[in-house]
Amino acid sequence: MIKTLNFRPLSRTSALRKIAITSMLSAAVAMSGCSLLSVYKIDLPQGTAITQTQAQKIQVGMNQNQVLYILGSPAIRDTLEPKRWDYIYDYQAGTEGRRKGIADVKNASQHLIIYFDDNGLVNRIEGIDSLPAS
Repeated sequence: MIKTLNFRPLSRTSALRKIAITSMLSAAVAMSGCSLLSVYKIDLPQGTAITQTQAQKIQVGMNQNQVLYILGSPAIRDTLEPKRWDYIYDYQAGTEGRRKGIADVKNASQHLIIYFDDNGLVNRIEGIDSLPAS
């Protein structure tokens, strides 16, 4: 003898409860992918931001202290090549930078190199054209 299964209809409250739970879970999953709930990311500037107008103030014959006063400390002072200062700037826009529409600066595309002679005076300047105008 085989017994047949009789399904009884769900009560109205349990059906509404299951619909409510399912919709709340679906909403939670959908909201987890929204950008409104993303983590705040900081802007990440690395190096010294220098413009062409600032770099053009550096003249051949200036001493190291004058260069420091105008441009600030270089990003790289190589101990193996102490007569060369590298000013490198990279920028990765975070949440605030993206809101303002600031573009990323990658791979040291803004790179100013200042060479000094044996007396500590500026001998040569390279990379002014890689810097932004203002």
